[in-house]
Amino acid sequence: MKNQRFQNLKRIRDEIWNLKDSPLYRYRKKNHYYPVIGEGSHHALVMFIGEAPGRKEAETGRPFCGAAGKILDKLLESIVLPRSDVYITNIVKDRPPQNRDPNPEEIECYSPFLIRQIEIIEPKVIVPLGRFSMRFILEYFGLEKEIGPITKIHGKTFKAESSYGKIKIIPLFHPAVAVYNPGKTPLLEKDFRALKDYK
Repeated sequence: MKNQRFQNLKRIRDEIWNLKDSPLYRYRKKNHYYPVIGEGSHHALVMFIGEAPGRKEAETGRPFCGAAGKILDKLLESIVLPRSDVYITNIVKDRPPQNRDPNPEEIECYSPFLIRQIEIIEPKVIVPLGRFSMRFILEYFGLEKEIGPITKIHGKTFKAESSYGKIKIIPLFHPAVAVYNPGKTPLLEKDFRALKDYK
């Protein structure tokens, strides 16, 4: 028998597949894209949360499998944390047109699924990647006063209370910044060292 976490996550997957009320559902169908639900360990200590899938992700249904994903993989390797041991997802589960930023309506539509994923997996550390996921996660966990530019608070550790106990939130730059500016890679590597204790 499959464990309960698997069943609960499968239920989320099925709901998103049939989410006709989503503002991105028609765009997904028109382009023969997949929703990108998430992947990794259902018992992960660390959960990474990006913003929305890109083209490569929407074509495969896998999160962070394009250029930014390759950088994420290297960052994980740098702290000897296997990708299979973490859980990786996004706030928005379908690709917005032209890779634009997710809008408030899309975040409102998909974020309840993200919250359910968090409560099923029960990570000890949540790592928002980029400013949209940073803002949403800090607001959701009652840390509005800590919100600032990602350039100011990346790599900092914030303590919060979840439905299942104490957690830490460590906002980081989105790996895509190193795609466009390879000079940022050492900064990303430095920030990732904050995760070494959660293997």
